[in-house]
This record gives sequence, structure tokens and C-alpha cells, in this order.
Amino acid sequence: MASAVLGSLFAGTTAQAQQEKKEPQEQAVQSVVVEASRVSQIGIADTASAGVITQKQLEARTVYRAGELLEAAPGLIVSQHSGEGKANQFYLRGFNLDHGTDLRTTVDGMLVNQRSHAHGQGWTDLNFMIPELATRLEYRKGPYFADEGDFSSAGAVSVRYANVLPEGIASVGIGSNGFRRTLLANSPVVGNGHLLYALELFRNDGPFLVGDDYRKINGVLRYSEGNAASGFNLSAMGYHGSWHSTDQVPSRAVADGSLGRYAAVDQTDGGSAYRYSLSGEWHRNSETTSTLVNAYMIHNRLDLFSNFTYFLDDPVNGDQFGQPDRRVTTGINASQLWRTTLLGRESENKVGVQLQNDNIFNGLYSTVAQQRISGTRDDHIVESSAALFVENTTRWTDTFRTIAGLRADYFRFDVNSKLTPANSGSANDSKLNPKLNLVFGPWNKTEYYFNVGGGFHSNDARGATISVDPKTGDAADKVSPLVRSKGIEVGLRTEIIPGLQSSLSLYRLDFDSELTFAGDAGTTEAGRPSRRTGFEFSNYYKPTNWLTIDADVAFARARFRDVDVVGQRIPGAVEGVASLALAVDNLGPYFGALQLRYFGPRPLLEDNSVRSQGTATLNGRFGYKLNASTKIELEGYNLTNRRDAAIDYYYASRLPGEPAAGVNDIHFHPIESRSFRVSLNTTF
Repeated sequence: MASAVLGSLFAGTTAQAQQEKKEPQEQAVQSVVVEASRVSQIGIADTASAGVITQKQLEARTVYRAGELLEAAPGLIVSQHSGEGKANQFYLRGFNLDHGTDLRTTVDGMLVNQRSHAHGQGWTDLNFMIPELATRLEYRKGPYFADEGDFSSAGAVSVRYANVLPEGIASVGIGSNGFRRTLLANSPVVGNGHLLYALELFRNDGPFLVGDDYRKINGVLRYSEGNAASGFNLSAMGYHGSWHSTDQVPSRAVADGSLGRYAAVDQTDGGSAYRYSLSGEWHRNSETTSTLVNAYMIHNRLDLFSNFTYFLDDPVNGDQFGQPDRRVTTGINASQLWRTTLLGRESENKVGVQLQNDNIFNGLYSTVAQQRISGTRDDHIVESSAALFVENTTRWTDTFRTIAGLRADYFRFDVNSKLTPANSGSANDSKLNPKLNLVFGPWNKTEYYFNVGGGFHSNDARGATISVDPKTGDAADKVSPLVRSKGIEVGLRTEIIPGLQSSLSLYRLDFDSELTFAGDAGTTEAGRPSRRTGFEFSNYYKPTNWLTIDADVAFARARFRDVDVVGQRIPGAVEGVASLALAVDNLGPYFGALQLRYFGPRPLLEDNSVRSQGTATLNGRFGYKLNASTKIELEGYNLTNRRDAAIDYYYASRLPGEPAAGVNDIHFHPIESRSFRVSLNTTF
């Protein structure tokens, strides 16, 4: 999709709007543009569950952590079950997506999901993101898009950074629980282009008995030249964070008073991470062709220490384990689009190639106070993939268009298992997935959609070559390297009521194998085939020039498809989700927002005998513009001070003095208590 500026320029005709959608390279050179309302997606989107969130809308959101910016996508919940520096937990369309599986996330074309990660497949750490640099967020749900590959079956979110800031930004913030934040950013003219720089310093303890002491530093340096028709950018990004973790706690200990709600059994959990990246993007557009190429190299490192079962496996030393992960990821994406005619009708053909290689060193170790005492895994993994996709978009009539695509993916896994050589080996797999989207309308400012397609997610490379359980020595079965998904969706999008944009989608998504969370090991494992059916209803309403209302509701029914006496429910699968956001502006010097978020109870066991409670939070912000360049903002989180859980699990753990077999219990991570932050922001 084009930039916000192009969105307003091209809004005149449906054909031009469709052209805007099919030119992702036009995102390459962007400015931060304030928009009064959401860009209409009629004539642009391929499904009812796709959309664009503008920079103005992102500005209005109150986010406790950077990753929560993704909650601008309707129906998506971003949570946390550990220390602040750890990757977030995601819920969408009946999935507990753990740390990112089946939610493909990119920032400026760079894949954030990390494959074959030490802690969880698809690890998505967004702590390097600086919200003020995000000019737009695009979301798409379901496996219906030829240019979306691994991890995208439930959804895909793309964040775009600015190339040019209209003014420099300086911000200083302080708040409850040791919160401190400083940001400086600008994009002065250098040579024939602009040099954007940004530096963020951040600290937060949270409400915990032993503070998170989360400290991070973020930096961005980007040089860009050109415009939406032709140009390029070169970028360097750096992030470093360290933290203490208060992981999920057993309900029984909180109930009997032996453990505080914001305490932890093992106070030595924590971690550190860094991310450094180099990337570049080049694009060229003409009346009949569009070309886009972007390439990146990312160096990630994580040292993570967790203890979920306390003294169940090792009554003497405890069950803390360390999961180091170091990797270099390289990738390149290239696409070429031609505008032509097919049987006398407007048509576009697009061909794309996507290549990625991950050179990974990770492991699993038993630790005490973050000191290794024994090793379970120590692996060198090289995971490579190549994808080719083709897509045709044809407007057959003024009220009917089709988008047909085909995607081919090939993966190769090479594993060198240093502690258990029998688990070394190579594997490869491929998938061919067709996509078809039918769009009818618009009639009376209403468009209708039918979507069907196949997708996949990759499993951990170590599961594709395993033969021996490294912990027990028992024989172990290999898992399929790539797991197929199949989706079908019908929906509509309407703007028949002035000022109101509404969309409704009904979907079904099948997986050949479900990834489930193993609470006692802190890992995911391949499981049973699954099916999710549900609906999403999203509304954006701007009744006046000073009030904006976002209201979304979603429900999903998640079940295993095979028959098993343990039950058919999928543990952790989110069912009901709702949000309501009110934003006010253009009231003289005053502005503000309120944001209510709810996600309902989830089954924690397959037979549904144990369920979590629902969670609701109310956040808000109030601001005053001191002058044209300076404003002060007060943000509040969990304003009603609810004592809900950010996440719940059910598994066996053992506290000192308890039976050797442990106690089955709900383990939860609390949402943060009521807190406030105040910031002074100025432009220059």
C-alpha cells in the first residue's frame, strides 16, 4: 500500500486505489503525515480482515510496552508472562500464539519472528521498536496472500518506519515504578537526501516485589533519497536490553499468603538481549511497472533464564534453566509488478522471490542463579528457505475483481547436536499453496469478499532431525518440518453510514498439527490437528472532527479435530476478545483517549475442566498543548486497578515441602497495577 500522502492523492478512483494497494514499494519513502481519519479500504483490500492503521491513529494509542502497538490490529491481544525484556505473548483468532508462532511480524520488510529459537518457535521480540517512528501499521489475517509466508496463517502485521520526520522530536518521561524514558529524533537534510536518527533510553521496574530493572537503549540511523516513484534507503538499528524476571506464580501460594501477587518463587530469573541490523530498500515505479528490492542482515542474541516448575525436577538445585540463542539472519525480498490488460480488462501480474538464511547457535542448560550446572542441548542450526510467488489481479467489471496467487516454499534444516550426536542431521521440506480472493462491489459503499487459501508454519529444526530425547534418552519421533494450514473466509466492508467504517468476517482455519505450550519445559511441541471457526466485527467511527471511536469484537471456537479421550479443547486458545477506544482532539489545546481491552476466559485443559478468568484493562491519556511545538501528556494504565492475569497456564509444579510429584495448579502472571506516566514532548 502507498504512503499516507499517496492514499489521499489516489482516493479519487477505485482503479487508482487498487493500484495503490499493489505497489508496496511506494512505502519505501515516507514522511510522518497526520491524518484526520482512517484511509478507506474499499477498492483496496482483498479481505474484510485486512486494514491500515495510520500514524495519527497510532499516536492516539496508550501503550505500556512497545509491542502493544500491534493491538491497533482489531482482535489482536499483546500480553506478557515474564520480565519486560522478554518477547511478548500474542492472542489472535482463537490462538495463544505464544511468542509469535502464526503471527508474521515485519518492521520495514525485516522478519522479526525467529525460527528454531531456543525458547519458542517464531520468537518475536519487538522491544527494539520506537513507536514515534512508525508511520503506519498494516494487518492481514488468514493464509490468503501470496507474498506472506511462514508464520502468517493466523495473521501478518507490517510496521513501516518513517524516512523523513516533518520536525525533530524530543521527549522526556517519568512515572510510577521507576519508569524513565528519553527520546531524541530528527531527519536533517544531508547531501541529496535525509539522515534520520533516533535514540531512546528506557527504564522500568514494574509493580513487582523485586523490580524488573528493565533497561534498554534503542538507536536508529537511516539515510534516504528519492520519493514514492523512485528512491532508496539504508538503515542501521541497534537495541540492547537487560532485565530481572518475575515469571508466572502458582495460584495456591498466592491464595494461602505464602507468596505475594507480585513476588516470585525464583528471584534469580531474568535475561539480556541485543539486536543489531543493517538493511536497505530500493524501488522504482513507472506507469506500467513497479520494482521493489529489500535486503537485511540481523544479529540477535538472547540469554534467558526461567523457572516454571520450581523444585519438581531437581528438589535440591531447583528447576531453573538457561536458554542462550545467538544468530545471524540474512534475507532478501524482490518483486516485480506489470500493469497490463487481460481480455480487455485492467490486470496486474506480480512475481516475487524471498530468500532467508539463519545461522543459529542455541541450547538448553540446567542452571542455578543463572550459573550452568549441566547441559541438555547445545546445537548449531543452519536453516535456509526460498520462496517464489506469483499473483494476478484482474478487474473483470466495475463491481468484480479477483486476486489469484500461487506460492512455493522450500526449507532446508541442518542440525549439529553437540551433546547428543544422534540428533544431528539434515531435513528438507516444501509446500505449494494456492490463494484465491473474490471481491464483489462496491454497491452502496459496501464490498463483499470470499477468500480461500493454503499456508503453513515451520517447526523447530531440531524436531525435524531428533531421534533421542536429550533429557531422558528415550527414542523420540521426528516432526514434520512444515505444517500445512487451510483457511476459508467470507466478509463484508461498508461505509454506508457517513463517518462509519465497518467490517465483518467469518472464517475457518485448519492446521494439520497444532503447536502447544509445554509449561514444565518452557517450550512448544507439535501436537494434534486443529480447527478454528469464528467471526470478527470491527468499527471505526468519526462522528465529529474532534471524536474518534474504535469498537471491535471477536469470537473464536478452537477444537482439536481428532478424537482423544483427554478432550477436544485447545489449552490457552482465546475465545472472546473486545476493545473500545475513544480519542479526542481538536478541542483547542486539549486532547486525550480512553482504551478498554477485554479478552475472555480460556480453557487450560483439553477437557475444559479448568479455565482461566477473563481479563479487562482500562488505559487512558490526557494531554495539553502548551504551544504549537510543546505538549505535556499524562498516561494511566489499569485505571480501575483490576487484579486480573495477563496469562494463565495449568501444569504441575513443586514448592518446598510439597509431594515429589508436585501439585497441578493454575500459574498466572498478573497484569500491572494502576500506574501513571507523564511526558513532556516538543518538536524542533
